[in-house]
Amino acid sequence: MEEKEREVVLFGTWASPYCTRVELALKLKGISYEYVAEDLTNKSELSLSLNPVHKKVPVLVHIGKSIAESLVILEYIEEGWNTTPKLLPEDPYQRAKLRFWANYYDQKIVPSFYIIFGSKDKEREKAIEDLSQLLKVFEEGIEKDFPGQSPFFNGEILGYLGIVIGSHACNYQAVDEAIGVVLISEKNPEFLSWINALKNCPLMRETLPPLDKLVAKLSARLKST
Repeated sequence: MEEKEREVVLFGTWASPYCTRVELALKLKGISYEYVAEDLTNKSELSLSLNPVHKKVPVLVHIGKSIAESLVILEYIEEGWNTTPKLLPEDPYQRAKLRFWANYYDQKIVPSFYIIFGSKDKEREKAIEDLSQLLKVFEEGIEKDFPGQSPFFNGEILGYLGIVIGSHACNYQAVDEAIGVVLISEKNPEFLSWINALKNCPLMRETLPPLDKLVAKLSARLKST
């Protein structure tokens, strides 16, 4: 295991929630890794060669082999270091449900945040309402599929779905400050409660980007559009 851990390299960037996901998983598993910070406006030839299809970060390199896409990387970490703590529960049905809601979040909810960020006035109001409706579906689905339990933690340890959701949604206050609008309100109390619980997780707190630094980056991006 020590030999394997010495050969783990993560290519990423500090503001990307997708890179945060991978860092969370590596830290949770206690895997030593080298971090290579990429400038997304001037990506290195090495990082581009490691992910020639999407040309994005994160990319995990393990013993010279590259793995791209954050959800795929999480699965690889779970299978490659099959030790406790586990990201996913043992039950295959529960694992399938967690993967389903992780995909729902990435495919439905994440794009809605970007729509809000790039819109104004009435269009933004509608986009925020659309987000609330998507979150409602998420809330209802989680409560139905995981009654009486938190699917964001595997026992008392941060789990797969907690990593996927928390790495992105726990930054909601930075987006609020940057655009001057409340994105996640009391219209979605369960989701807000879940996110605040994830924010209180020590591993999440130490890995998320600094709030003021992220607000500054998002504000600068808004001004440039």
